[in-house]
Amino acid sequence: NLTSFNNDFTCETKQNFTLLYQSILQPLVYSIVFLLGIIGNGLLLLVLLRRRAHLRMTDIYLLHLALADLLLLFTLPFLVTQVLAGWVFGNFLCKLVGLLNYLNLVCGSLLLAGISFDRYLAIVHVVSSLQIRQPQTAHLICALLWLFCLAVSMPNIAFLSVKPRWNDRTWLQCHFNDHGTHANNWLLVTGFLTHLFCFLLPLIVMGYCYTTVVLTLYKSKQSLEKQGAIRLALVITLVFCLCWLPYNITLFLDTLVRLEIISLKNCQNRNALSLGLMVTESIGCIHCCLNPILYAFIGLRFRN
Repeated sequence: NLTSFNNDFTCETKQNFTLLYQSILQPLVYSIVFLLGIIGNGLLLLVLLRRRAHLRMTDIYLLHLALADLLLLFTLPFLVTQVLAGWVFGNFLCKLVGLLNYLNLVCGSLLLAGISFDRYLAIVHVVSSLQIRQPQTAHLICALLWLFCLAVSMPNIAFLSVKPRWNDRTWLQCHFNDHGTHANNWLLVTGFLTHLFCFLLPLIVMGYCYTTVVLTLYKSKQSLEKQGAIRLALVITLVFCLCWLPYNITLFLDTLVRLEIISLKNCQNRNALSLGLMVTESIGCIHCCLNPILYAFIGLRFRN
C-alpha cells in the first residue's frame, strides 16, 4: 500500500524537509502524475476500445494495464487531500480507496509480467504458441488476474478505517491502526505481498523473458526493427527497476523496523525513513505515466 495509508510513526517533531515534502512537493508530484497519467492512459484506453474488435493478445494486456493505471491514478486526489486537509471522505471511501489503490498496484505490476511473457512466446516460441496466443486466452488470463488481485486486496476493507491523528484529534487519517495487532500483522503481510507481487515476481519474469527475447533476436538476422525491439526490452526493464527498486528497498527497511529487527531509537531516523517512503513512493507512481509511452506510443502500429 502507499505510505499514506500505513505511516504511523509517532514522533513529536519532524524535520523541515519532511514537512516541506509532505505539504508541498508530494501533492505537487501526485498532481502532475495524475494529469499526465490520465491523459496518457486515457488516450491509450480510448484508442484500444475503438478497435476492440481487432485487438491482438498484447493489445488486450495493454487495455487492462491502462485500466489498472487509471484506477490507481484516481486514488491520488484522495491521498493529496488527506495530506493537505486530513481524511474528509468518510469511512466507506477510506476502505474503497485503500482497496482500489492496492488492487491496481498489484494488478498493474502483474500485467507487466504478462506482457513480457506474451512477447517471449511470440518471439521465442513462434509456432508452438500459436494455439495459446488467442484473444480469448488473454481475456481469461486478465479476468483471473483481476480476481486474484481482488482477493489479495480484500483485507484492506477490514483493516482500513478513519481515526484521529495521535497528536491532533481534529485531524482525521485513513490508516491501519484501528485493529491493534491484527492490523499491524496485515500491514507486515501487505509489505511482503508488495515485495513479491509488485516487484520481485514481475522483475524475475520480465528479466527472464526479455533476456531470452534479446538473445533470440540477437542471434537472428539483424534489422532496424529487431534492434529497436532489443532496445525497448532493455529500457522497459530498466525503467521498471528505477521506478520501483528504491520504494521496495525503503519498504523492506520499514518492515524490518516494524518487526524490531532494526531499531530506530530517535525521531530523526524515523522521520528519515518516513520521508524515504514518501519520496520513493512518488517515484514509483511516475511509472503509471510512463507505461503508455513505453508500451504503446513508441510502437509504429499504435501511432498509425
